[in-house]
Amino acid sequence: MPAYRPEGIPETVRLWSLTEDTLLEAGDDDTLVAITWWGEYELADVPRPVRESLGRMALGPISMGNLATSAGNGAEAWAGTLRKVLNQLSGSVVHSLALNDGRGPLLSAIPVTQAPVFPADAVPPGRLIKLSRYSAMRPDGGGLLLESPRARYRVALLRPPAVAVASSLAGPVTVAQVAETCGLPEVVVADVVAYLVAAGVVLLADDWAEFAEDTDTDLAVWSPDDLLFHARSRTWLKGGPPDPEAHRAGAEPPVVKQITAGPTFPLHRPDPAVLKATDPTLATLLEHDHRCPEVTERALSAEQVGEFLFRAARVRSIGPAYLPGGPGHEASQRPYFSVACLYELEIYVGINRCADLARGIYHYDPLWHTLTLINDDLGVLDGMLDLAMVGAGSHRRPSVLLTMTARMSRIAWVLGSAAYATTLVHVGALQQVLYLAAKAMGLAAHAVPVDAGDRVDRSLKLEWPAEVSVGECVLDFPLGNASG
Repeated sequence: MPAYRPEGIPETVRLWSLTEDTLLEAGDDDTLVAITWWGEYELADVPRPVRESLGRMALGPISMGNLATSAGNGAEAWAGTLRKVLNQLSGSVVHSLALNDGRGPLLSAIPVTQAPVFPADAVPPGRLIKLSRYSAMRPDGGGLLLESPRARYRVALLRPPAVAVASSLAGPVTVAQVAETCGLPEVVVADVVAYLVAAGVVLLADDWAEFAEDTDTDLAVWSPDDLLFHARSRTWLKGGPPDPEAHRAGAEPPVVKQITAGPTFPLHRPDPAVLKATDPTLATLLEHDHRCPEVTERALSAEQVGEFLFRAARVRSIGPAYLPGGPGHEASQRPYFSVACLYELEIYVGINRCADLARGIYHYDPLWHTLTLINDDLGVLDGMLDLAMVGAGSHRRPSVLLTMTARMSRIAWVLGSAAYATTLVHVGALQQVLYLAAKAMGLAAHAVPVDAGDRVDRSLKLEWPAEVSVGECVLDFPLGNASG
């Protein structure tokens, strides 16, 4: 930090604390056990002043200066020990910066990795700085949270000066330019920027005024949204909702979505014993080419649609299930994989060419093995089919379009902040089973990318965001099997 401050300029104060999920337990002799998000740490030979200091840090931010004053003449003897302990617990140490006005921290850097390093070196005068293009800012706990999937820390911007500095870093600037823009003392801006750089959310240019992030070819393939989602989806609760139990409010969502409007059509149920006796082997199906095939104009039959859904998605049974560390819940057994047998996916069937079913959009009930018409607007159906045709790179609308949606409360009730990432795993599992079932029947099923904005959700009359569309698949006759 800069040593010289003109008279009248407020000083900044470095503060340290432990994360709220850190618990300290005194052991025998001078042993201290720290229970953290990352696991338990048994710390041996911890002097009493160090244990007391850590205890104070567990209650909130404190300065080393205050600790030294309270320790008296013995401060230098244990200060090194305290820093070694904090280095061991770096994944649970919050670094805050405050003004010496008694009004609390300007910002706090909260660790999101197990062993981060927080150097907080002074930014060289005149050096260019800017926000990482992967940084994002959102409201959190009455302040603003600045985070990046590349960063070792999330930064809580708790007071207006910190917010003003962070929001002035959209493009390459110097500390002096930020100070002028924000109307803040340059030394205060420099200290705030040093914390943001140490946290990893702000970049520091090199001596040639270039930023390493701009020339990193490995980063170039990642969009900010994708990289942030990847980083957060690999963490269940840390950095998730403020209340980790909020997703369990209310009654357990039902195993199967209830649809009451519209006419319902029972579907054909093939004999599983016959399928086992006549189907090609798994090896044969897996070795078959999975490329996107050309399709015909031939109409499917309602019996084929029924057999296809029966093979791939029906409910075989319902019963209780338990996830280690989670609540018991009612679960179902179906032909594809789902974590804890939650099966939050729903299937909507857009019928275009089917000999025994009218054109329209239907909901599939996997328990009763029925289709219920939910939208008979043919203009809406044609819009969905056109999106699928373009996504498949075809010149023909598919005979059947299956849209997979997720009832998020169903899976979040058990998995919390891991829900959406797990749902995408389930989409892949279902998609593979749809491929194999279609091939066993001499049909072709393949995923299609759909960029539809909210058109799909409106077409299926979903109550967004309680239920969201997560994938599509078309079903048709392949060109080489037109005579079926």
